[in-house]
Amino acid sequence: MRAQSVPLPPDLAAIRAPVVYLVDASNGQVLFEREADRRFVPASVTKVMTLYTAFDLMDAGQLAPHHLLPVSPEAWKQWRGRGSTMYLNVDTRVPVSDLLLGIANVSANDASYVLAEGAAGSVDSWTARMNAKARALGMNQSHFATPNGWPDEGATFTTARDLVTLASALLRVHPRKVARYTGKRQFSYAGITQSNYDPMLGRVEGADGIKTGYTNQAGFTYLGAAKRDGQRLLLVIAGAETQGARGRLARGLIEWGFSAFERVKIFDKGASVGVAKVQDGSSRSLELVTDREIAINTAARKRGSVTMTISYDGPLRAPISAGDSVASLLIEVPDIEPARVPLFAKEPVAKAGLFDRIANAFAGWFS
Repeated sequence: MRAQSVPLPPDLAAIRAPVVYLVDASNGQVLFEREADRRFVPASVTKVMTLYTAFDLMDAGQLAPHHLLPVSPEAWKQWRGRGSTMYLNVDTRVPVSDLLLGIANVSANDASYVLAEGAAGSVDSWTARMNAKARALGMNQSHFATPNGWPDEGATFTTARDLVTLASALLRVHPRKVARYTGKRQFSYAGITQSNYDPMLGRVEGADGIKTGYTNQAGFTYLGAAKRDGQRLLLVIAGAETQGARGRLARGLIEWGFSAFERVKIFDKGASVGVAKVQDGSSRSLELVTDREIAINTAARKRGSVTMTISYDGPLRAPISAGDSVASLLIEVPDIEPARVPLFAKEPVAKAGLFDRIANAFAGWFS
């Protein structure tokens, strides 16, 4: 990592937490990093991968909010009153929607196991799906052996960088489900109302609320997000010594992230950024566009030169569909971590026919 050009305020820097990571989700720019690749036990932040796995199954039509899943005697016996709970009763059937709300907002360990057993047939099958999702997302330093993060002698582990990857995917792929199921201040089930202990909900403007965690082994962990004026920041804290320290660091770091940097717009959403070469296509080049407004964070009152580089594995091979992610744009400014954003094909490029190949050959000879 580059030297941090914008130091944390002393009160935040003094809070002890071995892992801290703050990232701008819109461009991947790292605003603060402390041991982002250090493996740690995530505790109940594990449940974010359980939510992501469930949301994917819902998109695939294999799980629905109204589906009723049984509370098996085994799940009831193992998780009755053990850690955070929804107080599920044995031999009842619970709607998936209630299980997801309980997992996301009151960290229900029993609901996580009921969901895993009911949706995948067994907890082992469910955790296999969790790990397959992690690999597909590129979370190469993570492994999940439980659906709820209960201590398992270190078999479940992750990194801050991997958790930001997960949170980015969760918010990008499943925004409506995130809005429906997460970030609730309270959750009631079977006549019992419990509070969500997310340290930013109701106290930080634009807070999404993702997931807290705690065990003796893990300490106090957190994966959180907040959005203001089109900018969303993602935050990971691991190993904080107390719940209060975790909360102060989370709120302070998010506010610092929004205020300590100047955000400079580079491109509007849909803007043409450049072109890429195409091989074996009906066209020899392809216009590259953005799917979002692209902005870069710079140290406040300290602008410098901006360098932009387009990269792709090229030449690209046809056929290419409009909207395919085919390249990336690296944006660099002095003393701050670079930003990297995806670029997309503006128009489709069909595979070259006979006359296209002849024309391309002639163009190649005379270029």
